[in-house]
Amino acid sequence: MTKAELVDKLAEKGKITKKLASESIELVFSAIADVLAAGQEISVPGFGKFSITVRKARSGLNPRTKEKIMIKETRAPKFRAAKALKESIK
Repeated sequence: MTKAELVDKLAEKGKITKKLASESIELVFSAIADVLAAGQEISVPGFGKFSITVRKARSGLNPRTKEKIMIKETRAPKFRAAKALKESIK
């Protein structure tokens, strides 16, 4: 499903305009990104938990030159689905 299809689905289910549905989705995604960027996590009961995972610095290999390089520590978003969401999919 694309974002446009999600907007259509939300507008249809919520009986709202597509413009309002699009703005609502943008606000939710923006709020999630802001909270994660601040290093916090978001827990939505019945849906899941958004958090940040830290990937430690490690050595790697440049595939082009085969030279060893150091890969810096990075932060990445992580999502863990709630039991209720997993059960609703089965």
